[in-house]
Amino acid sequence: MKFKVSNINLPTAIAIVLVLLLMDQASKFFIKLNYPLSLYGNSAIVDWGFFKLLFVENKGMAMGTKLNDIFPFFSDKTAKLVLTIFRLLAIVGIGYWLWDNIRKQTSNLFRWALCLIFAGALGNIIDSVFYGLIFSHSYGQVATLFPEGGGYASIFQGHVVDMLQFPLVSWNWPDWMPWVGGQHYTFFQYVFNIADTAISIGVGILIVFNKKIFGKAQ
Repeated sequence: MKFKVSNINLPTAIAIVLVLLLMDQASKFFIKLNYPLSLYGNSAIVDWGFFKLLFVENKGMAMGTKLNDIFPFFSDKTAKLVLTIFRLLAIVGIGYWLWDNIRKQTSNLFRWALCLIFAGALGNIIDSVFYGLIFSHSYGQVATLFPEGGGYASIFQGHVVDMLQFPLVSWNWPDWMPWVGGQHYTFFQYVFNIADTAISIGVGILIVFNKKIFGKAQ
């Protein structure tokens, strides 16, 4: 069994995914088992100005958007279930896509990108599927693992754990501006996790190196 980072084969792809998955889940377990949720107005766990370590839970999609924000006829529970099932189907599709590209020996950059996207998607789906079952809630308390009496939600209803924030710069909009005048704004205020980072880097590779990846196999 040979690991080839310069020409990703199946063992290398599995190793990349497992390492990223371990880093993602270890960071989430550490946050869940050591801190309560970072409620609005409370101090960050770590605050270096340009970087903050927080603990928030995302019940929906990117940037906290929930499916029933788009389809209001869904209840919260139904929207979460539909979203989780969609994510599971997407992971199966991405996994097959990755395997097929390894088999065909397409662009190595493409295989790298798919490894990152697959690992990130898998990391977040673990939260959505299992965290509600294995953790108690974190509101005003530190969660426990495998709590007596069960977790805070049923299967497929878990919340994704986010903790990283890079609030690069903040300002107040001028009062004369419509809608946002006088409001305080922080650029890149979104809180994310290692899985999100892997997905973003993977997508970034596909965008930046689009011609190189899809031009011809290497």
